[in-house]
Amino acid sequence: MKLDLREKRGVSILVLAGRLAAGEESQLREAVDTLLADDRNNILVDFSDVSYMDSAGIGELVASHHTVKRFYGTLKILRPGKRIHDSLSLAMLLPIFEIFEDEDIAVASFDSND
Repeated sequence: MKLDLREKRGVSILVLAGRLAAGEESQLREAVDTLLADDRNNILVDFSDVSYMDSAGIGELVASHHTVKRFYGTLKILRPGKRIHDSLSLAMLLPIFEIFEDEDIAVASFDSND
């Protein structure tokens, strides 16, 4: 998995690419931990280029969500493909995550959380 970080209006956008799967999921955890250590707790995870996510990846995403909440932050999802969306649906996790298809709308949604 490849991971890039960019910022937009106070929101940290983690751009994932490749597979979020066993053996690779720790990159997400490390990135989230680093952001939280820097007091950046508004996190948008961009799944546009994620081709596959297994149960380990789902587990890491849920764990990251809970960790961010403990730091009084919010983790949201941007542009999950059909396979990722279906995986979240099968795991009954859609109610837990706010999911967006438009980056500007997703970033603006963090303003309403303050």
